[in-house]
Amino acid sequence: MTDTKVFLLDGGSLVLDGYHVFWNRGPGGEVRFPVYSILIEHRDGRFLIDTGYDYDHVMKVLPFEKPIQSKEQTIPGALALLGLAPKDVGVVVNSHFHFDHVGGNKFFPHAKKICHRDEIAQAITPQPFEVLGYSDLSFSKQAADARNASQQLLAGTSADNSTFEGVTGDIELAKGVTLIFTPGHAIGHYSLLVEFSNRKPILFTIDASYTQKSLETLCQASFHVDPVQGVASMRRLKQLAEQHGAELMYSHDMENYKTYRTGTEFYG
Repeated sequence: MTDTKVFLLDGGSLVLDGYHVFWNRGPGGEVRFPVYSILIEHRDGRFLIDTGYDYDHVMKVLPFEKPIQSKEQTIPGALALLGLAPKDVGVVVNSHFHFDHVGGNKFFPHAKKICHRDEIAQAITPQPFEVLGYSDLSFSKQAADARNASQQLLAGTSADNSTFEGVTGDIELAKGVTLIFTPGHAIGHYSLLVEFSNRKPILFTIDASYTQKSLETLCQASFHVDPVQGVASMRRLKQLAEQHGAELMYSHDMENYKTYRTGTEFYG
């Protein structure tokens, strides 16, 4: 693996009301949005950013989000399309620990895991309005035990395979692959900048900006811990995109997602 390649792993879709997608702005009504993970093939190995949602968890705890997810849209299924299995991924990074970003962590007991150092504590003691966001605790024995949710842990889950390296600030995972600290949506939220040798960089906003409209209007989603920080992070993303001449990609923007390369197609 010499030239960096980025694959978007289709994880299915969910539904929210428009007033949640565009906080205090709307319009209201059901908005179906994509969920995807980011697989980076780099000369230093494979990095997976986020692991999507677990269908059974959503149906049990958040059925109003009306999940649609085929077998090929689970993490194992999406990797299989590329001829890979979870064991082929060496590093898993969680941009934050909301349920739609951690549902597949359980498939990577062997992988090194990275998150912002404040996210585990936030998942253990979320603000009252964050409880549903931090409802899937299968990614961490520490968090599940602390919140009396040990039943979420699959057989074989242990402190050894759900231990995270906590980081702060902007972090270069590998040459040209940088986590950008963008708090607001979550206390330890990360966006992602990937640079290539043959094309312009890609700046993945992840949940700092659900959609292109969100960034253009500085209108974040209603699910956030600090709206002032959230707007500051959106402004920073705009500046970084201009500074690097980067293509922006959004986490939950169905219109744009339909134009993205997914499955066996890649960027690089």
